[in-house]
Amino acid sequence: MQNTEKKPFEKRNGNRNHEKKAFNKELDPITSKLVDVNRITKVVKGGRNMRFSALVVAGDKAGKVGIGSGKAAEVPNAIDKATMSAKKHMVSIPLEGTTIPHEVIGKFGTSMVKLLPSKEGTGVIAGGSVRPVVELCGIKDITAKTYGSRNKINCVKATLNGLMQLRSKEEIAALRGKSVEEIL
Repeated sequence: MQNTEKKPFEKRNGNRNHEKKAFNKELDPITSKLVDVNRITKVVKGGRNMRFSALVVAGDKAGKVGIGSGKAAEVPNAIDKATMSAKKHMVSIPLEGTTIPHEVIGKFGTSMVKLLPSKEGTGVIAGGSVRPVVELCGIKDITAKTYGSRNKINCVKATLNGLMQLRSKEEIAALRGKSVEEIL
């Protein structure tokens, strides 16, 4: 005989992947911030095609930071693509305590960002699109000034360019073939 009892509703495998993703996000030390979302319109024979591009900055707040952009037909998909790209293209930045080792100027396109080390307790003094890059890198005390174009994408890339130019005392000593004490 067949059992004709109706079983109460049970969750199937559909939600298990979602639970795994949520669990991995808690363990993942990398955080990300959305900097900009743009709507892109492509005019074709049949009308206009709307797409979205997103710019995301990801970092572990301990000296590693990356930027990524993604395009998709919907905003959440574009943000996901940009986040994956940012995590994939992370670079290490040398820090000196809570600030940067020395003054540096980063350039990209017509945007120019000047990054200055600050005393402990100063905080992050930086404009709109420079701030997320600096904060997610783990820098707590810095002064930044943007010159030229204020385009968010170019400012973020100029900031990352500046951070990538930074050198620690140990790196400079190794390049010169001297000890750190001899340089200082």
